[in-house]
Amino acid sequence: MNNPDYTSIAFFESQIYTLNMQGKYKAYIRNMEKPILQVVSKGQSALILGPRQTGKTTLVKKCLSGLKNLMEYPLQNPEIRIEMERDPSAIIRQVQARIGKPPIIFMDEAQKVPEVFDSIQCLIDEKKGSFIITGSSARKLRRKGVNLLPGRIRIYRLDPMQWNEFGWLKDSDGGIFRIPNINSIKEYSFEKSLIFGALPGIVSLSDDRERADLLKAYTQTYLEEEIRAEALSRKIGHFGRFLELAARESGTNPNLTKLSLESGVSVPTIKEYYNILEDTLIVEKVEPYLKNARKRILTSPRYYFFDLGVRNALARIPLTESLINVDKGRLFEHAVILEIIRRIRAMNLDYKVNYWRTGAGAEVDCVIDTGSTVIPVEIKSGSKVTSSGLRGLSSFIDTYKERVKQAYVITDGRMPEKLTDKIMAIPWRFL
Repeated sequence: MNNPDYTSIAFFESQIYTLNMQGKYKAYIRNMEKPILQVVSKGQSALILGPRQTGKTTLVKKCLSGLKNLMEYPLQNPEIRIEMERDPSAIIRQVQARIGKPPIIFMDEAQKVPEVFDSIQCLIDEKKGSFIITGSSARKLRRKGVNLLPGRIRIYRLDPMQWNEFGWLKDSDGGIFRIPNINSIKEYSFEKSLIFGALPGIVSLSDDRERADLLKAYTQTYLEEEIRAEALSRKIGHFGRFLELAARESGTNPNLTKLSLESGVSVPTIKEYYNILEDTLIVEKVEPYLKNARKRILTSPRYYFFDLGVRNALARIPLTESLINVDKGRLFEHAVILEIIRRIRAMNLDYKVNYWRTGAGAEVDCVIDTGSTVIPVEIKSGSKVTSSGLRGLSSFIDTYKERVKQAYVITDGRMPEKLTDKIMAIPWRFL
């Protein structure tokens, strides 16, 4: 009997289908449920963007379950996709044929047929129906000149699972911005997330081998889809090599010249590849904090892959527990940065996430700009913080003393500690 090809798209899709049929994919409570339910109850429309397998379809189906005036267009279904491609206005006639209350239309994977957005706009403007739309690539929509319906539709972003969605957070009066636990998933630990990430389907599995195999299939699916979409078929080797190198550089200031030499493509092409990753929601771009700088500041962005499991699989790192022993500091920092970005989105806060590093080497891993103040955050994977570990924060506070009210060190410790008048050490569970 032949062994399955764990990196094939067919294997990935068959595994997703099988796991759904077996009920292994759990419909976890998500932070976005409440705002989506509010949109539905008010007869409004929403576009939910997010990388593949973050749970967009499961979330929407859960929020729309039981509705009698529901119409569904799963564009990952080839038959429905071809119908919409041939005649995008068919949806207008089908909605107009409905009798009674204007329907709620669920359009899944809308980037596959971006031409349908003109028909969606027409139906919304004429109040013939409301839409819940999902998509995994803003790039494909923009490339087709799609108007993302400003003023007509609410736009959300669904990320992999957050710490409160696992039930990992401790009650505390401190923390940077508190959010309550909404699940209690005891079978999946924070340490597991450093290896396998936080995609709901990966979390649902009970076997680490299955998790590793599905992550490998996920990365291959992404690679093939984007190569096909961007007409990069002649550059599959270059793009694949770039993905591996970029994943290994995740969370750093990438050396574009070095990446160019190692991947075999020009620096402008490397920049375009990063644009593809950003537009398909595979990386988070973190810009440097530059306001009123009195020191020479590094100005190149950092890129964090959206999920640690996907990052590790793309980097071809063995997905075993030994990974934490080898690279805990980097994985821990990556996880904290992603959680801060996700929580700001979940709480609908108008904050910016930056980093800070001077030409002399002083560095702060994360700077949260709230508009009126800035919150510098250093990230240390140990349980204790040494005085040398505070140098970057102290330098930042000295430089921006008028804007800094409180600074934090996120640790793997047991309890919060006050280190100085302005610096608090907080274990990640109390964030």
